[in-house]
Amino acid sequence: MQKVKQDLELKTDRKEECNMERYSHYSAIADIFRYPEKDTYKHLVNNLGNILSDKYPTAYKEILPFIEYVNNNDFYTVEEIFTKTFHIQSICYLDIGYVLFGEDYKRGEFLVQMKKEQEMANNDCGTELADNLPNVLKLVTLIKDQQFLNELSVRILIPTIKKMLDEFEASRIALKDKVRKKKQKVILLENNKDINIYQNVLIALSNILTTDFSSVSYNDPIIKPSIGGNFLNDCGSCSTSDTNKQNVKTLN
Repeated sequence: MQKVKQDLELKTDRKEECNMERYSHYSAIADIFRYPEKDTYKHLVNNLGNILSDKYPTAYKEILPFIEYVNNNDFYTVEEIFTKTFHIQSICYLDIGYVLFGEDYKRGEFLVQMKKEQEMANNDCGTELADNLPNVLKLVTLIKDQQFLNELSVRILIPTIKKMLDEFEASRIALKDKVRKKKQKVILLENNKDINIYQNVLIALSNILTTDFSSVSYNDPIIKPSIGGNFLNDCGSCSTSDTNKQNVKTLN
């Protein structure tokens, strides 16, 4: 298998092209993670539900509580929870580089290379970063090379979604709220029983990715990014130290 360069540049001799229509549902999933708009969000949610009910029954079962919540509550309530989940006093973040690297400088390197891939695919990222989850999910529908798509999905997206889901653990949320309450005095939507409703969407996405790429396996160790570590380690152009190389997953 070819090594994937740190800059994620596509090889010029690619041979195995993927059927992009097969992955078109990721565009519908991407829409759910974009900031909600009053006139369209409920329609987008129900559209995704229709797609999943036909093709991914297990994922549909996971996301159904979210669909029902959006349909049974006013838009501003949904908007508040979206904001709380991904933006202000957030549970987790939508920028993949931050999820993987935090404030480490490798986040910047990753973002630069993702921007190159987005530009090569002619994907308009709008006002969000190139590694923002909706933009990366949209990229999945535009990639023509199956090998690169496999690696992006299995070695980056699936581990990222797992790390995002880890942040919904009650103990982690409680710890964050404790720190925020001490510093900011106020916790948004405190004691709201539906605060974790977007967890259902992430679980469904994890299920879909696992299903779509079930035949792809790299026998890699579990991702354990560390400060200073390089997620695209041992790729021929990386400067990661040997110590950090032991702690991160490779894409080679």
